[in-house]
Amino acid sequence: MNIADKDNLFMNEALNEAREAFIRGDVPVGALIVRDGKIISRGSDRKLSDPTEHAEIIAIRSCSEKINHWNLTGCTLYVTLEPCPMCAGACVNSRLSRVVYGAKNYKSGSGGTLYNILHDTRLNHVCEVTSGVMASESLIILHEYFLNRRKKTCCLHA
Repeated sequence: MNIADKDNLFMNEALNEAREAFIRGDVPVGALIVRDGKIISRGSDRKLSDPTEHAEIIAIRSCSEKINHWNLTGCTLYVTLEPCPMCAGACVNSRLSRVVYGAKNYKSGSGGTLYNILHDTRLNHVCEVTSGVMASESLIILHEYFLNRRKKTCCLHA
């Protein structure tokens, strides 16, 4: 299996996490961390109760607990939406080797769209970045979520 096939396989798993968040009522962003071809941890947004509970942060915390170390060198993060500045900082600080994301984040993307924290050579670590993996699938679920939210908001004001 080549790297593109692996990326699609694992991004599909991250999309499953996003779907779970959607069902739960959270923003449908899913993430997972892989090392040596095995999924170590998963996460999906849970910002309804905590603004720092982004999918990436949850996956990073879980991975660190499972391997009993903060340094995630050799690990790849798959996430359906480009990381925000907070999550990109966590990726750099945890020394993730690679970050693969689906859809670009035009409001706070920090993997090259708005900022380039993941690949900023002034920082103490640089992550390899692959963008656009299953981007359309990631966008579809996000658009559906926000369309449903707008409908609910409009109904509340009627």
